Amino acid sequence: MQEQSNSAASPAWFLKTALDSQAVEFLAARFDCPHAVAQMLVARGIDTQDAAERFLNPSLAALLDDPANDPAQLLGIGRAIERILAAILAGEPILIYGDYDVDGTTATVLLKTTIERIALAIDPAKPAAVSFHVPHRIREGYGMQNAILGEAAAAGVKLVISVDTGIRAIAEAVEARALGLDLIVTDHHLPDDTTELPDAFAVVNPAQPGCPYPNKSLCGAAVAFKLAQALLAAAAALTPDAEAFRARIRKVLLPSFLKLVAIATVADSVPLIGENRALAALGLAALANPVQPGLRALMQLAKIPLDRAPTATEVGFRLAPRINAAGRMDVADDVVELFLTRNAARAQELAEKLDRLNQDRRASEAHALEAIDKQLQSLVDGDGAYPRECMILDNAEWHRGVLGILASRVVERTGRPALILTHCDGSAHGSGRSVPGFHLLDAISAADVIEPSDALFHRFGGHAHAVGFSLATERIDLLRARMRDYTATHLTPDLLVPQLEYDAELSLAEITPDLYAWITRCAPFGIGNPEPVFLSRNLTLAAPIRMIQDRHISLQLTQSDPAQATPHPLAIPALGWSRDAVGWPVRCARMGLAKGSVVDALYRLRHNVGPYARTQFGGLELELRDLRPSTSGL
Repeated sequence: MQEQSNSAASPAWFLKTALDSQAVEFLAARFDCPHAVAQMLVARGIDTQDAAERFLNPSLAALLDDPANDPAQLLGIGRAIERILAAILAGEPILIYGDYDVDGTTATVLLKTTIERIALAIDPAKPAAVSFHVPHRIREGYGMQNAILGEAAAAGVKLVISVDTGIRAIAEAVEARALGLDLIVTDHHLPDDTTELPDAFAVVNPAQPGCPYPNKSLCGAAVAFKLAQALLAAAAALTPDAEAFRARIRKVLLPSFLKLVAIATVADSVPLIGENRALAALGLAALANPVQPGLRALMQLAKIPLDRAPTATEVGFRLAPRINAAGRMDVADDVVELFLTRNAARAQELAEKLDRLNQDRRASEAHALEAIDKQLQSLVDGDGAYPRECMILDNAEWHRGVLGILASRVVERTGRPALILTHCDGSAHGSGRSVPGFHLLDAISAADVIEPSDALFHRFGGHAHAVGFSLATERIDLLRARMRDYTATHLTPDLLVPQLEYDAELSLAEITPDLYAWITRCAPFGIGNPEPVFLSRNLTLAAPIRMIQDRHISLQLTQSDPAQATPHPLAIPALGWSRDAVGWPVRCARMGLAKGSVVDALYRLRHNVGPYARTQFGGLELELRDLRPSTSGL
């Protein structure tokens, strides 16, 4: 059901309609949960008792024993396992070729640790010779490089295993063969051309053509985890005490690896459904009170409490940025060392370095946003609207490591797709982000080649919502012209109307600690399993609007009881945090809101555990998603 907004520029509100009302009633009765929670589950395709049990109560046993999650289904994994075990037994030097983001660095740590643990379990006197390479974002860029493969071969390496990269390394696979290297590619990205894959010794990627593994949306670290799981199982028979090693695998090693997988799954924004959600849920639970000194030190610096499992939001917005900062601003090798070291002093040193790099990243981002806001102000028309096109902004001072973040900020501010570029030695490097419904990779692919001899980009790639690219600086005006032509027909006005979905309608009386506890059980939230949004109507502003730092607001809301003539006696706090170009105070002023106004609100529930939390609703408060004058009457 759609509720059209009062203004064409305002978001359209949609109810996520549960198609099977009987399933809603069944789940509500079977699990004794609030009706709104049952409605939310059914709307997300969780409409049977068995599905709800798996969703609400994920377990390591269910994850590992589910036939759908058997890593043996991954195409190429058997050949990969045979080659890796042969290398371990022969004592061959092995190189793990990773990537510089959270997904790539955690996958590197996971697979390196797995191989080393297997070698020690087979023969403590023969530790594995496992090195790693994580590329430098600026000097090397994304993907495998022939020069690094050449250095590995010269150092005596015989086996190279990629993690979170390699599926598009066609030329590099040829070079590896010429150098006498066996290359095993483990990745999760889509290949450039589904008819051509790297000519590697083995390719393990659920997204490759012909792979029967049902979950096509594993992150790179999760693919490494599936390989580790299968590798450990195969290696157990080679150890002196196979049963003891199998027990250690299940009770110690795999749960430990899930911590890294959870961080990567959240940070890489893969859909949190099915197996992915179970991996994230179990891994987040294992992150409570971590023992590894690097992880512990970084969580402390990120101000994540150690006495409980972190939320996906805490990982995504506090922990992951500090891990990513190494690859964005310096070298990502520090992340691998941080998660491998057992020296508490060295761990603290590395964690503090990542924290400083993240501060540098934030400062660079803030400085760039000042310039971006000035550029955006010059683009608005007399009505304060942005043109119906892709926002393309460039500045030679912007750091390449924050371009993707800046593009996301521009999308938030304008509601338009954005390409953000910087310059170096005559080349422009850019990142882009999009809005729902506008396929950004298709857009820049169309802009790339108008004539076969006139390719625009040096290189580009990505997917519907995010892209990266480079081109000659002198051709940026041509990029703008070609993108303007493309968006004229493909960026339709309806794509520029924000879409806000809500899961259920609640009265304030239904907002209870029990409801919040059930919502918490449905976490972790992310793509595919978004944090629920609720609608409440006929809310009265019980006090004047209080501004916070000129952009945010704090409200006190009450609700009339249809059965009584008096309002609900309790006021619930509501907070509105602004991230777009127009702050909440301005929006409220435009709607003429003041004490006594009656509004409808979309919101998420928050639990305030601070000393000033309101106790009437058990410390619960509303985080506003949208607000408008009520149209339904009291």
